[in-house]
Amino acid sequence: MTTIKATCPTCGDVDLTADDLQVTNAPAAGWATYAFGCPECQDRVTKPADAEVVRLLRGAGVTIVTITVPAEALESHHGAPIGYDDLLDFTLWLGASDTLVDVLLAEGSRQRS
Repeated sequence: MTTIKATCPTCGDVDLTADDLQVTNAPAAGWATYAFGCPECQDRVTKPADAEVVRLLRGAGVTIVTITVPAEALESHHGAPIGYDDLLDFTLWLGASDTLVDVLLAEGSRQRS
C-alpha cells in the first residue's frame, strides 16, 4: 500500500493512504484541490493542487472527482451585484409595466411563424 505524505497546518507532516485523500478537479475553471482528514487532530484539511500534484495523486490511486463548473460561473461580471432594492424595483416595474408581456408575445409569435 502506498504511503502519501501530506502536511496538516496544525500537526505538520502526516502519513496517509490513497483512501484517506480526495481530489476535486475543475478543469474548465482551472483549479483543483486535495482534501484529507488529519489522522492526528481530525481536522479537515483542503489545499490547492496543481496539475502535477493531481497527476501524482492519481498515480497513487487517489479518487479524482471531476466537477463541471457552469459557464455562467466562469463569466466575468462587471458592476455591483444586485441588491434587495434592485429586486424590489424590478418586481414593482413588472407589476406596473406591460413592456415585458409585449416583448414575450412578439417573440412567441415570431417563433411560430
